[in-house]
Amino acid sequence: MTTRLGDRLAAILTLSFVLIAPYIQPPWFLSIIVILSSCVLFLIKKTKYLAIAMIPIALLYGLSILPLLVFACTITILVMGELAFGGRGERLISYIAYIAAGLVGCTLVMLYLQTYAPLVVLFGIVVAVLLKAILREREDALMIEALGIAMTMFLIDELNYQADITLIFLAVLIAFIFGYSSYRLKTADVSGLFSGALIGIILIVFADIRWFLVVLTFFILGSVCTRYKYEYKQKMGIEQLHGGARGYLNVFANGSVAAASAVLWGISGEPMFLALFVGSVATAAADTVASEVGVTGGDPYMITTFQRVAAGTNGGVTVIGELTALAGAIIISLVAYFLGVIDLQMAAVCTVAGMVGTNIDSLVGALIENRGLIGNAGTNILATTGGGLFALLFYL
Repeated sequence: MTTRLGDRLAAILTLSFVLIAPYIQPPWFLSIIVILSSCVLFLIKKTKYLAIAMIPIALLYGLSILPLLVFACTITILVMGELAFGGRGERLISYIAYIAAGLVGCTLVMLYLQTYAPLVVLFGIVVAVLLKAILREREDALMIEALGIAMTMFLIDELNYQADITLIFLAVLIAFIFGYSSYRLKTADVSGLFSGALIGIILIVFADIRWFLVVLTFFILGSVCTRYKYEYKQKMGIEQLHGGARGYLNVFANGSVAAASAVLWGISGEPMFLALFVGSVATAAADTVASEVGVTGGDPYMITTFQRVAAGTNGGVTVIGELTALAGAIIISLVAYFLGVIDLQMAAVCTVAGMVGTNIDSLVGALIENRGLIGNAGTNILATTGGGLFALLFYL
């Protein structure tokens, strides 16, 4: 009974905040009302963490940092999403219900406020469900989700980037089909599904479908190489965990630079960001195939000392690994060329960038990762950044 009461009270208060928000001025006055109401919710066990989550959002709105739409949609997603998700367990249908509830709620908010910002709402909902998947075991998840949703929506709103609604719809459809297919094929877990969909939407909305196809090529190439001699890699203890299913860390480590390149390209139209994009993806592909295929080529040499080390050691390189890395970089660069993303000269540069990036990965692994200063995801980010910047600097 207490759980139902808490859910109903949270929903009623949220609806009340949204309804009165346009008429309560200045914003700090509504902020005080929300904070006081959150104190009431805090006394109910079920809504304790929701109450804590709403306070910083109210403060940001009261200080006139968050626009009204962002404030209203953030608390709507939190409450409606939690209501839809609760009691269903950690299943994919739970996340689908979360998305549907957030989408319906935010659509009604936009209609009520007469403010049309589908791109802002879209990114808020996708980031919300992604954070839900990542933080599902943390008690303070709702507070982090609230800030993540609000800051994401605020950033997209500040960019003031305009996209056709048809393009947005197609981007969502294509990206989620890709994410769901990856999940069903067990090449991505739930967090990998939503993080992959997020990057896919960014690529299509801020650039175009060709950029997505380049990244899709990398994903397929990486998945095939992960399965290559998987039983052998299992016996050696150097296989990808979870049967090769990638999570959000792997997706963001390999795709963050590509996504940032798409945003920069969409805003500025500067060709140099084409080089940054393809160079980073070529690096991600080269590094992935080198890691997955190279470990089957015998004991590697440490890149810093050229001494033999055990297979799977960070910083270890093999001849087979270097050759397959070159092949991976060539494939990505040629796909980008044939799709018309870059010209032939830049394709050659991005191939070299892929090789530079994958060896940066080995150097960072040997000098930094082996000391426990960063993890594999950090190494991958540095590598893809290095490969992308190499291509960009060559262009400049």
